[in-house]
Amino acid sequence: MTYVDGFVAAVPTANKDAYRVHAQKAIEVFKRHGALSSVECWGDDIPEGITTSFSMAVKKKEDETVVFSWIIWPDKATRDAGMQGVFADPDMAEDANPMPFDGKRLIYGGFDVIFEA
Repeated sequence: MTYVDGFVAAVPTANKDAYRVHAQKAIEVFKRHGALSSVECWGDDIPEGITTSFSMAVKKKEDETVVFSWIIWPDKATRDAGMQGVFADPDMAEDANPMPFDGKRLIYGGFDVIFEA
């Protein structure tokens, strides 16, 4: 089964185009290091929660939009090796592909796929 890295971030709404450029450059690097594909989603219908929500999790500000994305890898071993390569890749350096959002509020994690339909 495949392996998935998932991400949730708060991106300044004014940076939507810059985010799209950043994500397109990044997935080229991820694919060079073994990723199969990526999906980037710009929040459109994000309800506010009482106990928790996407917005609360990333401490979204009034002028920000929640982004939800994932990268699909063939397996965890490829992901582990690929991530090492991605972080060492000069095309992912801050000056080469700056993040148009506050990376300190990025939520991410790796997931073992248990079911696909």
